[in-house]
Amino acid sequence: MSVGHVAREFEAAGIPTVAVYVRAFRHVAEAMGVPRTVVTRHPMGRTLGAPGDVERQSDVIEAAFALLDSAQEGGAMVELEAPYRPGTDRV
Repeated sequence: MSVGHVAREFEAAGIPTVAVYVRAFRHVAEAMGVPRTVVTRHPMGRTLGAPGDVERQSDVIEAAFALLDSAQEGGAMVELEAPYRPGTDRV
């Protein structure tokens, strides 16, 4: 929930935000009225994707920037359909 509170405070100060949530917490973002949210189908702790999965991490970040650019009203939410790819774990 901290992410939603911080986003709202930044927004109140005139700084636009985009929060990235995993699907399990989508309802939290909706209930809190987070201004802009990207929802992923990833497990908790891997919001942007698997370690080493630069392609997927980039896709999530690009979706966040696109939402920041395109959202016309508060509460905008985009859910990414691509599933988590655990086979890409690399150290």
